[in-house]
Amino acid sequence: MLGAPSSLVRESVVRRCHPTVSRVLPALGALVALSLPLALGGCGGSAPAGVPAASGPSGAAAGAAVPDAPPVSPLTGRRVDAAAAARPVLAVKIDNTYASAPQIGLGKAELVVEELVEGGLTRLAAFYQSSLPAKVGPVRSMRASDIGIVSPVGADIVTSGAAQRTIRRIKGAGITFFEEGAKGFSRDPSRRMPYNLFADLTKVVTLVKPHDPPAPYLPFGAASDLPSGPRATTIAARFGGGRTSQWTYEDGAYRNTNSFAADGDRFAATNVLVLRVRVGDAGYRDPAGNPVPETRLIGTGRAMLFSRGRVVRATWSKADLTSPLELSAGGTTLTVPTGRTWIELVPAKDGSVTVGR
Repeated sequence: MLGAPSSLVRESVVRRCHPTVSRVLPALGALVALSLPLALGGCGGSAPAGVPAASGPSGAAAGAAVPDAPPVSPLTGRRVDAAAAARPVLAVKIDNTYASAPQIGLGKAELVVEELVEGGLTRLAAFYQSSLPAKVGPVRSMRASDIGIVSPVGADIVTSGAAQRTIRRIKGAGITFFEEGAKGFSRDPSRRMPYNLFADLTKVVTLVKPHDPPAPYLPFGAASDLPSGPRATTIAARFGGGRTSQWTYEDGAYRNTNSFAADGDRFAATNVLVLRVRVGDAGYRDPAGNPVPETRLIGTGRAMLFSRGRVVRATWSKADLTSPLELSAGGTTLTVPTGRTWIELVPAKDGSVTVGR
């Protein structure tokens, strides 16, 4: 605003720092703004007159929210009401095997990450904020891989528990989790264990301590900003011998054709984002004797972004476990169209991705 008339500068200051006064500005006219000292620009105002605050390209104060900007979901990039935006983010660990059928509450998730677990099978981290279902599950155990998955939005994990070494690492990363025995957890007697634990997120959320507003999980942007890649109406993301996640693009969304979710409760994805990731050994075995893998969601790797029936090949990068994900294609930053996204963490070594037109 360095080149703006002084009256506009003063009015902007009044609107930002004195909302009560700003509501009557249209009625009183510009004279009210002109009569207030420009020194109010610091909201308490030690900044010398005529010296702007630190600013980014748009001229807004660094790190400051745009005044009156509508809140958006950190999980979808779409507008939400203020009450939804104020809620914490919960990441529910959901079983993703035939024994879990039917999964409940998956259709209300806003973002889902599918990760490799032992035996070549997968597990889901389903993220919720705007909508909190009263029944989600079956809830299963967490893994050390979840540190890099939930940290970017500071999500609390809803889980059945974990191995002790995993719990130590989760706690060491400063991540809060809620497990069976806490408010909101219950067993469904009509199902067999361990596939019968469910969580009522309307109750679990009452246990969460106040959080800072989370940053966006993905670099969201308009669908029109996405380059138009080749057609891609079917996807087969193979994690190993135990799971291949299959998708078909129809009616404007990608749908998981071998989902274990209940009919009418399946996740309809605006985008499917495939990240080829390194997988290591977590250093222990499950009760059946299988080595437990650990996805290393850090560094860089190949990516495929599926949206609107097309695919863009890209590169992903993540500086550390708490950093947000960044995407680029052809040396240019790539954004993900706003909407619900399913992220497939496909092993770079033993996994594969098959695309059909």
